[in-house]
Amino acid sequence: MSLISAMSREYILKEYIEAVAPYYDYIIVDCMPSLGMLTINALAAADTVLIPLQAQYLSLKGLEQLIATIMRIKKRINPALAFEGILLTMVDARTNYAREIMEMVRGNYGQRIPVFENYIPLSVRVSEASAEGKSIFAHDPKGRASAAYEALTKEVLAHGR
Repeated sequence: MSLISAMSREYILKEYIEAVAPYYDYIIVDCMPSLGMLTINALAAADTVLIPLQAQYLSLKGLEQLIATIMRIKKRINPALAFEGILLTMVDARTNYAREIMEMVRGNYGQRIPVFENYIPLSVRVSEASAEGKSIFAHDPKGRASAAYEALTKEVLAHGR
């Protein structure tokens, strides 16, 4: 690897995406929940970032660190990067705990970062789909999780984000 490419390694994905971007309306890069080089590359290439957040206290604790990291990337690497919003996932809406977490996220972050009205419910069908290497739409097309992802898609498109 040359010195130049090592110095600009956070832009590698951006170069590839720019080459194919004219052929797509949207390009979605799904990253693992870590801040490794792939995630840094994705944030360097992105127009917006959608933050999936499990409806759990520990996930909420890590959110501030993630936001700070995204802001550093915005400042140093990608000034145009914007927040698409926070998507609550694995929500067991039957519990007071999940509802409290949802209220906490909306109250603490809703003024700074949009929080999607739609959320992804806790569903074993999502885990099954992932284990089978299928989308939730292929695995359980009429299920609650499929309906939730469809509603999220409509919400994102309706806001023009």
